[in-house]
Amino acid sequence: MRTKPSDSKLTGLFLDMLAAEQGAGPNTLDAYRRDLTDFSEFLGRAGHNFVDAETQVLRDYLADLDTRGFKSTSVARRLSAMRHLYRFLLNERIRAEDPAAILSGPKRGRGLPKVLSIADVDRMLRRAKELSEAEDASPAKRLRSLRLYCLLEVLYATGLRVSELVALPRSAAKRDARMIVVRGKGNKERLVPLNEASRQAMADYLAATEAAKTEKKKDSLAASKWLFPSFGESGHLTRQHFARDLKELAVASGLQARLVSPHVLRHAFASHLLHNGADLRIVQTLLGHTDISTTQIYTHVVEERLKSLVRDLHPLAEK
Repeated sequence: MRTKPSDSKLTGLFLDMLAAEQGAGPNTLDAYRRDLTDFSEFLGRAGHNFVDAETQVLRDYLADLDTRGFKSTSVARRLSAMRHLYRFLLNERIRAEDPAAILSGPKRGRGLPKVLSIADVDRMLRRAKELSEAEDASPAKRLRSLRLYCLLEVLYATGLRVSELVALPRSAAKRDARMIVVRGKGNKERLVPLNEASRQAMADYLAATEAAKTEKKKDSLAASKWLFPSFGESGHLTRQHFARDLKELAVASGLQARLVSPHVLRHAFASHLLHNGADLRIVQTLLGHTDISTTQIYTHVVEERLKSLVRDLHPLAEK
């Protein structure tokens, strides 16, 4: 009798497929792994596994998530993971039917992204600039401040994903170029323009790192291929480290830390462009969105702008 593959084995095969055929990145794969591990543990407690679980057991799992206080967005994500898994098992003929096909997820509206105003971003940029120019700061502290200012300028100028930002190569700052090549999701490359402020911030930061070189450090961070190096496993600054620094800067700028994150700055980039008349397709290209529907979450900015134009410019509008 043929032995059924274990849930962990099937999860591994499924993730290999996502990486090879869909170009899923490490963060996406980690999210799927966490979701499917939790699902497998629930099935195990109920005496089931991926291969023999029926639709009612899957419904029981979704109900369990609700009992545990999961938000509708999290439940919907878990359901999406199950659907993808069972389509894979069906295609691989590991299962003869798809128990997730008829499941319905929680109703949820698509929330608008949190967006900082242009004034808020300016406050953060000014404060970061002040910290990078503080004369009483130690060389190490000044270098960290220059790094944060550079990260902020580049993020707001380009709208990069935080994973793309922290993994920029050192060469991105060495060339006097108006564009940089960014490797995004699915290992796809795109060209992203730089403004003068971001180019200058990178040049200043790179000059400071070059100046900090000593004979002792020539083979360490100063010789790294990354623009924002670290001693961690990845070799470059982590997303979490940058997020913490950004929240500290937000507080120092008089903003609430909970309202600021690298992703919020990416939203600000897109929303401010659209508010000033940029085309949605152009913003889609700059953000690296494969599907225009992903970018359309920002259309509320365009709608508000159109309303204000009609209100302010229409000849019959009340004055």
